[in-house]
Amino acid sequence: MDAGQLKEAFAEHGIRRVKVGGFDVDGILRGKYIALDKFWGALQDPIGFCDVIFGWDAADALYDNSRLTGWHTGYPDIRARIDPSTFRVLPWEPGTAAFLMDFVREDGSPHPACPRGLLKQVIARARALGYEATFAAEFEFFMFRESPSTLNAKGFRGLEPLSPGMFGYSWVRAGQHADLCRAILDDMDRFGVPIEGLHTETGPGVYEAAIVYDEVLRAADKAALFKTGMKLVTSRLGYCVTFMAKWNRDLPGSSGHLHQSLWRQGQNAFYDTAAPPHLSQVAKHYLAGQLALMPELTALMSPTINSYKRYVPGVWAPLNASWGVENRTCAIRAIPGSAKSTRLEHRQTAADINPYIAMATALASGLWGIEQKTTPPAPVEGDASARADLSPLPRTLRAATEQLATSQHARALLGEAFVDHYVRTRDWECRQYERVVTEWELGRYFEAV
Repeated sequence: MDAGQLKEAFAEHGIRRVKVGGFDVDGILRGKYIALDKFWGALQDPIGFCDVIFGWDAADALYDNSRLTGWHTGYPDIRARIDPSTFRVLPWEPGTAAFLMDFVREDGSPHPACPRGLLKQVIARARALGYEATFAAEFEFFMFRESPSTLNAKGFRGLEPLSPGMFGYSWVRAGQHADLCRAILDDMDRFGVPIEGLHTETGPGVYEAAIVYDEVLRAADKAALFKTGMKLVTSRLGYCVTFMAKWNRDLPGSSGHLHQSLWRQGQNAFYDTAAPPHLSQVAKHYLAGQLALMPELTALMSPTINSYKRYVPGVWAPLNASWGVENRTCAIRAIPGSAKSTRLEHRQTAADINPYIAMATALASGLWGIEQKTTPPAPVEGDASARADLSPLPRTLRAATEQLATSQHARALLGEAFVDHYVRTRDWECRQYERVVTEWELGRYFEAV
């Protein structure tokens, strides 16, 4: 939309205020309200935004090892460019328009720490090869009868789930919470994040939502905004939600799978009617690239300490770089279908992903496979986790970060500056965890040793 079209849309929706924001490395939406007069000027010239958003972690603690920003730079403003194509009206804030921003350098190039800018650069590479990428995210998440205040008061223990018991695909549980399901479906639709499917999963208060597929940048926008929007939808009804990969040791983890395909001249490049099982050579090169680089890129797909609590046998998370046809024990599940629906499902990722970074990593490694004409191993039949001949995935964030730090592929595909900054943020995350004395340690060792 140009300024004239936006003014017409603002009048139609009764817009009185504007909210702008951008996502940081941890996938947190950082933003603010701006006056209408300032907004119209900001459409022409980027506004200033303190670069501390790339200098602190998910708890707003300042990194002690960042090169991009810090006390040594004085935390200056960076330029934030509003993307008018992301215009939305906030369903939970009447009269409020929302826009996403891209953080850029003085010359207009993407800021090295901007996840959305990273994805845009990978998209440009795909287009240079003649491809358009289509992605979709599906998230599992647990909901509780809690608020931010009660969560903290309880120390995140003894929480009351939305509903008890293990009821996957339950009409009854969804019907018992029809007000919540209706709010999720209706509000997300009005928010420009349409949901293709919503159902209960196995676990107390856990649901899965599949977001409608789209061009990869818009798909990442929708995925990131879905997680933010869910925290607002549930709060309004007296609930809360978590997208942790594994919030409870005794319950299943929460996946965040990515469905992906490439298109050339309006045709699905992953589909070949003559090749069993309808997977083209392009699709096989693409998935082979992802498998080859998967161990060294895992820190980008599994960004938190908690991500790796999901990497244990029996919780539907892959333990090695594997693929199979309709095999949900593999890291990549090939889904053969029609010329429209044939796709690959990346199953390594959990609900705690930063969608921009995860999609950029998946796309970049797949394109690398196409360029290198990599060949995948034979598809796995049966339980992939039982295979000792496949490359294992890192089992801790520390191990994954060390592999990423030495990955020349990562630096070539995603940029030296981004990878360096990201590695430093994950090193910081590991060091914060390494200092913590856990409840498990106290219970096990306090009296015994």
